[in-house]
Amino acid sequence: MGVPTAGGTAPGYGAAVTDPVQLTIEDGVAVVRLDDGKANAVSHALIDQVHAALDAAQADATAVAFIGREGKFSAGFDLSVMTQGADATRGLVKAGGELLMRVYTHPQPTVAAVTGHALAAGALLCLASDTRIGSADLPAKIGLNETAIGMGLPWYGIRLGEARLSVRHRQRSVLQAEIYDMAGALDAGYLDELVAADAVVDTAIERARQLGQLPGHAYGFTKRRLRQVLADEVLLGLDADMETMVPPGS
Repeated sequence: MGVPTAGGTAPGYGAAVTDPVQLTIEDGVAVVRLDDGKANAVSHALIDQVHAALDAAQADATAVAFIGREGKFSAGFDLSVMTQGADATRGLVKAGGELLMRVYTHPQPTVAAVTGHALAAGALLCLASDTRIGSADLPAKIGLNETAIGMGLPWYGIRLGEARLSVRHRQRSVLQAEIYDMAGALDAGYLDELVAADAVVDTAIERARQLGQLPGHAYGFTKRRLRQVLADEVLLGLDADMETMVPPGS
């Protein structure tokens, strides 16, 4: 993962044009750009590199901004892995759950620039982030489509839906796989704010910068109080959940 800084590439990170994640530190904000050149699939490589970005954020920043690529935030788990069979599916879905729980409890403010489609694991990353910025001007599909593709939603997906989605939309979103445009996603609880399409990224970084000015020890302490019980419950039962999960098309 390339990490350009004022002094060049940070030690321990090797820049590569094929990396799906790029990290820069911009005025105190760890800007985590997700761009695999395609649909921003959640692959093992992306998961590993986001973990590394969060490590770097805690060392060198006060807040985190997740930035999607043009037209795509994330289309969900990597289908090239998900079609390799139940074991491969469970391995990737477990790793994704561990990452999402880390994002959900990350002690710094996290802001997502939802630049386009956010489906399945992409929608879950929206739910795991503290503040989510989108635009009604962007044609996008946002939602949990697992039921529609024949996949049982992991327990962590259900718990994130319960925690972050509007009560009016939980059944429609979590169980019935309803997909929303940006305005609908705001009402459902996937997003917090809509701005002009060309302002999504800058607004997300600025919101992260503003939130990063809050006392970090208090922010982290209160977030743990608010979210750690859910995360601990999910992680404790993650292996058992993977044993019973329903892979796509089962």
